Amino acid sequence: MCLVAFAIGASARWPLLIAANRDEFLERPTLPLARWNTASGQEIISGRDLRAGGTWMGITPAGRIAFLTNVREAQPEAAPRSRGELVTRWLESAGDAASFVAALEDKGAAFGGFNLVLGDLRQKAWTWVTNKYEGAPALHAQALAPGLYGLSNAGLDTPWPKTLELKRVLAAALQSGDGPEGLQKLWTALDSRQRALPAELPHTGVPPELEEALSSAFVEVPGRGYGTRCSTVLLATASGSDWDVELEERTHGREGPAAVVVHREQFSIKAP
Repeated sequence: MCLVAFAIGASARWPLLIAANRDEFLERPTLPLARWNTASGQEIISGRDLRAGGTWMGITPAGRIAFLTNVREAQPEAAPRSRGELVTRWLESAGDAASFVAALEDKGAAFGGFNLVLGDLRQKAWTWVTNKYEGAPALHAQALAPGLYGLSNAGLDTPWPKTLELKRVLAAALQSGDGPEGLQKLWTALDSRQRALPAELPHTGVPPELEEALSSAFVEVPGRGYGTRCSTVLLATASGSDWDVELEERTHGREGPAAVVVHREQFSIKAP
């Protein structure tokens, strides 16, 4: 993914709320949100990258969850392994984040730059992991307290305009308590083509015109065959002794809004 805002434990009614856009080359083969089983038999609810076999965001029926964004670099080093593998590996594992990161410690350089968020709804445990932390020789892992966070193609909570705006809309949705209306505002924010002003653009090393094209929440770079492929909202609602988890993914076709296809999944887990 390339843009995500998420709130963990910030609302008694909604213990988890995630809004995200996945940007990717349009020709990269992908399957939409669905339930599927890994080779080990683990059921995962996610979209799938058919080229490398991983995913950018997924959750298990038991409430184990992970999502990632790429770290933008002007000249990224060749990486032999797909970042999407990290998400599926977490969803298939049973240990805690510390054990997962320890096992990954000497393998971080095998992946392109990434931000990875590891979560477990039942354990109320969340961790941000990156292999591009300034000053860190290898992986950097940081436990996340309850709160609201944003990620794009830089470090956690880097104040890029589109990240700040999506966080603002997410916070407003939580505070309003108005489910349908608040969620619709999230979809509107994810669909925004508003680009940042030149003075607000980050300097990641890519050409200025590309930096500008990538500065909107919904990305369209037709000359490079690249853009926002899908938008996703995940909501966990407290309901008695359960949490009701709902996912909606809107897959975007090349023909514009008329080509959007909606996929939904829902399930319940016991509240921690």
